[in-house]
Amino acid sequence: MDTAAATPLSFRDATEADVDALVALVESAYRGDSSRAGWTTEADILDGQRTDPEGVRDIVTSPDSRLLTVEREGRIVACCQLEHRGEHAYFGMFAVSPGEQGAGLGKAVLAEAERRARETWGATEMHMTVISVREDLIAWYERRGYRRTGRTTPFPYGDERFGIPRRADLAFELLVKPLV
Repeated sequence: MDTAAATPLSFRDATEADVDALVALVESAYRGDSSRAGWTTEADILDGQRTDPEGVRDIVTSPDSRLLTVEREGRIVACCQLEHRGEHAYFGMFAVSPGEQGAGLGKAVLAEAERRARETWGATEMHMTVISVREDLIAWYERRGYRRTGRTTPFPYGDERFGIPRRADLAFELLVKPLV
């Protein structure tokens, strides 16, 4: 049995002191060669950055948002954004360290995020957007109760804060799960 996986996780809201470590985590999970160690990489569809310190700081300091930070043995291993949007909560900026992927950590983080949205805000649904060509990732969410809505929004081509697209068919699809 993997001793790292057996070590308990701790969950807390990020602070401004965590911004640089969280940016590094998100970038490592989605961009560049380091992201290829895990299965969540977007390196084949996007170049450039996934986030930046300003974007992470905005989430951390927003009164209706939090960046749930997950630690194991004092090291940040995962995170996700939760935002209160009335009846529903929005789930985003989900990242698991590439070396920690595939052992159930993502499932645990998602379950804790859903629990917190339900208990803290009384949210009855969780919403998220996923790049529509990420079929493997969408399937992972579907196995956890999310459903595709078919509602899409265009990828922000030309806004390098979201990355530099390597293909012309990118869009975000809304996935929804009841939290009752």
